[in-house]
Amino acid sequence: MFDLKLIRDNPSEFDKAWALRGLDAQTPTILALDEKRRELQTQLQTLQQRRNEASKEIGGAKKAGDEERANGLMREVNQIKDDMQALTEAEADTAQSLQDKLSELPNIPDAEVPPGVDEEDNVEVRQVGTPNDFEFTPKEHDDLGGQEMDFDTASKISGARFVVLSRDFARLERAIANFMLDLHTKEFGYVEVVPPMLVRDQAMFGTGQLPKFADDQYRTTNGFWLIPTAEVPLTNLVRESILNEEDLPLRFTAHTPCFRQEAGAAGKDTRGMIRQHQFSKVELVSITAPEKSEEEHARMTSCAEEVLKRLDIAYRVMLLCAGDMGFGARKTYDIEVWLPGQKRYREISSCSACGDFQARRMNARYRPTDAKGTRFVHTLNGSGLAVGRTLISVVENYQNADGSITIPTALQPYMGGLNRIEPKG
Repeated sequence: MFDLKLIRDNPSEFDKAWALRGLDAQTPTILALDEKRRELQTQLQTLQQRRNEASKEIGGAKKAGDEERANGLMREVNQIKDDMQALTEAEADTAQSLQDKLSELPNIPDAEVPPGVDEEDNVEVRQVGTPNDFEFTPKEHDDLGGQEMDFDTASKISGARFVVLSRDFARLERAIANFMLDLHTKEFGYVEVVPPMLVRDQAMFGTGQLPKFADDQYRTTNGFWLIPTAEVPLTNLVRESILNEEDLPLRFTAHTPCFRQEAGAAGKDTRGMIRQHQFSKVELVSITAPEKSEEEHARMTSCAEEVLKRLDIAYRVMLLCAGDMGFGARKTYDIEVWLPGQKRYREISSCSACGDFQARRMNARYRPTDAKGTRFVHTLNGSGLAVGRTLISVVENYQNADGSITIPTALQPYMGGLNRIEPKG
């Protein structure tokens, strides 16, 4: 959401920013609705003032014995009451239309965000590590998992874009998640949370999934939403709160299943575990003061990167262009891991700074230590990392010519000392 006063004062700047997102000018509609709403409010105030005056005049007329004037004033008051009811309804409808319009608009890109329309326009910030040079043709992950990565059975149970992991592969997914949680909590100071995985409309609205992306979500018959990411409940931990600046930043992490219909990804990545309706992720969320937001964004990205550094897997960091960023983001770094089976880098984490965009939707504020009143916090979120895609990257990067998979050193304590997964038929 946005500060209406800022839009009134800088309409061209907002339209330029939204143009980077591929949108036509939005402020003419916003300002027209805002002006109409304010006019209706002025009319209501005028009528209320006249109603108060007329009510006093009725008493004076009656006291003077002027019943004709008193009756006329009472008819006027009744008419004003009807007019005010109509204006109140019109003002409420206009305010809702304005709210609806604002809630459907994406965040304003940061000045450092490059222009562009899709992933082809993203800018590489850095490459870390060198892709493995195999002496054989590396396979993709779904050719290495055998029946321990079972898509056929999952399809019988749930349909396409699901998988059943078992035995060593189930243990490997659990090991990866535990390794990530230990790293983020013990070394980076994130507080581990086990949040609800069913949330209300307000929570989804707060982080920007509603109303625009309702078709991409799963909803229960009694009105709950299955979380598309733990960003939703973790960020909403501070909704409708007033925090103290000295308690910031707050840093949360959670390992949860995530559920997405992938409605906008028809025909993409239909093979394997890359894009599924249910997947596992370790999420990172930070709540901070505005002045610390940029620093926190860099820190969060480095925390996510450290997972791949410890696993010794090559990756690169991309600064997303305006057209490729998520709805609520002001600035996003994507971490893309090298997958030798696909011979390409694939996204494994997006770390986004959202400014006060989500905080306004959640009414999340803090009290500055050196100023009166309250300000909106800044929120940030990132994958630290997507667990399924990390499993894919381990399987593909640590495969051997005989089809076995070496367990990275960092994960061996979480695998009971197992250092190798034998070939699967």
